[in-house]
Amino acid sequence: MTNRRGTFPSTPTRRAAGLLAGLALGVALLAGCSSEGASTDCGLDACTVTFDRGVEASATILGVEAKLVGAQGDQVTVEVAGEQLSLTVGQQATEVGGFAVTLDSVTDEQVKIRVSRNPNG
Repeated sequence: MTNRRGTFPSTPTRRAAGLLAGLALGVALLAGCSSEGASTDCGLDACTVTFDRGVEASATILGVEAKLVGAQGDQVTVEVAGEQLSLTVGQQATEVGGFAVTLDSVTDEQVKIRVSRNPNG
């Protein structure tokens, strides 16, 4: 007597459900961010964070928190990975906690920074 384990062929519905679940998980892992008073655009190794001015704005990106502390003219103070940085537009990246941080732009309404993993960090 031979016992055969029953194998059920995948139905198209099961395959589609599995594919959608995998895609949703992948998107969640890629995003890896949350924010308040800010919007984020993240890839695998870098995120652009756009802070709204005039509110307490922060975002969790790439496993660290980034906060807008203040802005005056073209100089901005942010806190990334627990350290405060003063940045100006056009300045070279400032390194902190294995990340490179640059200030992309400053307007009356928003501050945009880029945080990327430092390949040397």
